[in-house]
Amino acid sequence: MNTFRFFFLIPFFAALFSFTSCAREQGATLLIGAAASLTDVMQELAAMYQAENPDIRIELTFASSGVLQSQITEGAPIDIFFSAALVQMDSLETQGLIYERRNVLRNSIALIVPINSTAEINSFMDAASATVQIIALGDPESVPGGTRAREVFTYLGIAEAIYGTGRAVFAHDIRTVLTWVEMGEADAGVVFLTDAITSDQIRIAEIACSTWHEPSVNPVGIVAGSRQKQAAGHFIDFLFSAEASRVFTSHGFSLY
Repeated sequence: MNTFRFFFLIPFFAALFSFTSCAREQGATLLIGAAASLTDVMQELAAMYQAENPDIRIELTFASSGVLQSQITEGAPIDIFFSAALVQMDSLETQGLIYERRNVLRNSIALIVPINSTAEINSFMDAASATVQIIALGDPESVPGGTRAREVFTYLGIAEAIYGTGRAVFAHDIRTVLTWVEMGEADAGVVFLTDAITSDQIRIAEIACSTWHEPSVNPVGIVAGSRQKQAAGHFIDFLFSAEASRVFTSHGFSLY
């Protein structure tokens, strides 16, 4: 092959490589690890996105943010991490395991009781009373909703009446807390407001003031090990679209 012909073909091969790369991205399967508190809204958004982008397949896995963080650290093939708190995302980013990230949402913290409860539980302070024998909480070490709950009780000065007393039962994700309260297995529980409003089997006793706890922010990030970064970025852009914003707000989230 002469020199002229070789250089003539370089643009051709470059274009071919670009085309095949795009085709691979367009036919991508994205695995999204999302906090359990995002279950309903992410199922709705994934269906909406796939309807508009039939070449992209979305697979969702839900767990506590701490569990998902551990899975990513251990090399799980997750493309996008959608956390219920900043700390898990911060930790992964510090380790170089997040390619890029953006803050998406804010949430609130709610004290809930079973809908048929006759107990006088109307505030977070009531959680320290003898009326509450069992309170369901997310594990504060791995579940952001549980971390926020501990911050609320600490701010109110009643943490010692909740933790280490045998009254608190800990769940591995916030949706389990909701289920326990719905079933009457706990006298009260603490969940995100967006979880509480999904159920007609509980009553919201009180919503915590935002100054009682660290900001409850939902960040989303592309995992550094993802082989579908272009497709992942496209999906994250969709999360900031007007149509996605309407879905988020309809589920009780506030936009960041």
